[in-house]
Amino acid sequence: MQRRNFLKSAVLGSGAILSGFPLLSEAAVPKLKITKIRYYAAPNYNKPLFNQARGIVEIETDGGIVGIGEGGSKDMIEQCAQMMIGENPFRIEHIWQNLYRGMFYPPGREKLHAQGALDMALWDLKGKALGVPVYELLGGATRDYVECYATGFRASKATTEEGRAQDCIKAGLRAYRIGPTGGNGAEPFDFYDNAKKTIDFCKRIDAAVGGGGNWAVDLHTRFDTTEGIKICKALESLEPYFVEDIVRSENPDVYKTVRAMTTVPIAVGEQFGDRWDSNTFIEQHLIDYTRFTVPNTGGISEFKKLASMCETHYVGMIPHFTGPLATATLVHVLGSSSPTRCLMELGGGEPERPPYFNEDFVNFKNGKLYLNPEPGLGVKFDPKKATFLLEVTANTKFPHPILKAPDGSIHNW
Repeated sequence: MQRRNFLKSAVLGSGAILSGFPLLSEAAVPKLKITKIRYYAAPNYNKPLFNQARGIVEIETDGGIVGIGEGGSKDMIEQCAQMMIGENPFRIEHIWQNLYRGMFYPPGREKLHAQGALDMALWDLKGKALGVPVYELLGGATRDYVECYATGFRASKATTEEGRAQDCIKAGLRAYRIGPTGGNGAEPFDFYDNAKKTIDFCKRIDAAVGGGGNWAVDLHTRFDTTEGIKICKALESLEPYFVEDIVRSENPDVYKTVRAMTTVPIAVGEQFGDRWDSNTFIEQHLIDYTRFTVPNTGGISEFKKLASMCETHYVGMIPHFTGPLATATLVHVLGSSSPTRCLMELGGGEPERPPYFNEDFVNFKNGKLYLNPEPGLGVKFDPKKATFLLEVTANTKFPHPILKAPDGSIHNW
């Protein structure tokens, strides 16, 4: 009775009714079915990479509830969507397992991006149906806000990188991140020369912001092990917040060498997907911070599991920025998780607010991102301000065999 009364209260509470979302009766909640999945291109976005896509996903149900997600490519969204029509959207983990395992071949990082967008939309839908924010569904708030750092700082009027870094810290952000010198033009990249220049650049930024971990550097995997270690050794006394992507990370064993040769805090993972990309780095303490993000990991469902893994091994989380709704989503997940430390990246030092989302879908002030108490992810989407690409209303005509265990759970075929 207590559980039933709580659910009824959650669904029909006055705060949820005032939110403007069509709520369901208690009896109708478990009977929802997914009827349509639509995909839109984000207008004026000029970097449509598979792993940094910002397409908008709508998942619609027979109860009138619509969930919003972000990410994925048209082909990947279509394949995943054709496995979801008719499913109960509240069975988020069941759907995730089916998308991940139901085509026999585990998804690559491009498909995971699409799966993450759809997973994001399912959590948004469930929160809106129940009239609660996603962070409440994930266990409730564990922090009042999430600290942020800036990659660049658009609000600054300064003409030097040192000046922009100072303005960033004054605005309340935790740190200012820079990159290595060279590598952004047609001129060949001189490893030896740019290792020295990068060290000098870091020293100037450290002096400008007063040290204290108020800056970080991303080496972009541009350097080989020799130069990467040379840079790290030179930066140890400066105590940066983190040094990112010191060398390439396809082979985790290389970070056993790096870890043994430097004491700088190491961050790796913005190119990673699910937990099997990251588990060796985390479990063997090869890094201090992860950089994986949503939707790249496969969405909220997978990111939450990764957060527990990080907490177990005392590894902090500094997710890479991907899109505006992904930024808002990360506040819900990090705001309800307990890693040793977390920090969010903001390109230009502030969240993007595209015209196709409501202005207040993200709550940013004084350099920090605060939890949004509105139902779901707190996002409202205007499809008239985006470019329609695809609608799926039926499952695939060429399904792969699906094997279930006796208890009904998804099993590998």
